[in-house]
Amino acid sequence: MNIGPIATAMVTPFQTDGSINYAATEILIEHLLATGTDSLVISGTTGESPTLSTEEKLNLLKFVVEKVNNRVPVIAGTGSNNTAASIELSQKAEAVGVDGLMIVTPYYNKPNQRGLIAHFNAIADATPLPIIVYNIPSRSVINMELETVVALSQIPSIQFLKEASGNLDQMTKIMKATKGDLEVYSGDDSLTLPLLAIGGKGIVSVASHIVGNDMKKMIVEFQTGNHSEAARIHQSLVPLIQALFKQPNPTVIKYALSKVGIEVGSLRLPLVEMTEREKQEFDLIWEQYKNFQ
Repeated sequence: MNIGPIATAMVTPFQTDGSINYAATEILIEHLLATGTDSLVISGTTGESPTLSTEEKLNLLKFVVEKVNNRVPVIAGTGSNNTAASIELSQKAEAVGVDGLMIVTPYYNKPNQRGLIAHFNAIADATPLPIIVYNIPSRSVINMELETVVALSQIPSIQFLKEASGNLDQMTKIMKATKGDLEVYSGDDSLTLPLLAIGGKGIVSVASHIVGNDMKKMIVEFQTGNHSEAARIHQSLVPLIQALFKQPNPTVIKYALSKVGIEVGSLRLPLVEMTEREKQEFDLIWEQYKNFQ
């Protein structure tokens, strides 16, 4: 599976009654594919997966697979802190036609490193789909250690790592130790260019919802040797990216999508809408970004 340099972790649009808005989902898909997205991650953190029922997740995955129609890979977020439940959802996602899986490190349970290996191994044994292992210590409390990542890289279906530790030193050691067995992606938009510079493959992005073309341009400029222009774009993106994560994700990006003409509705509790002051603060950053460009 080739997921390209920009995999967008897609928000889940909702109706005013809180149900999934499939019409808005189709509009969002077409917007993303037209603005630099190379693959779609559905029902991840940004998709508010903790508040989606299994039935909703599968219906949403089926809808996206049908609408994308093999234009880009569709990756299902099927990980949880329950190994058996992750296996069941992964197998059902496979049945609806997704191209790959993203499996987060188990949260709350706090397994040790041997437990992490056993968890991912069990899921990999249950489905042939390519897997993105998702390390995010800020949400799961635990960090996958280097030796654990190396062990997982030897499992044939585990082909990617979404590394959201924010630790470039750790990412460097992983890439050196896995010797190309694992494609490393940043889970932090602001580290896209730094990760590319040390040998990473790309970004599982939130910001690409609204600045996908600019992110793609930055990546292309870097890959073609125009490092000064890539750096300039990176410098302009960082304040906007910081603003996107000033409130719990996907609070800000759902509001920000309205700036590019895409309406995706509200959030599900326990997430709450931005205040008017918070919206005004983002509006200022957005205007500054556009002027900088």
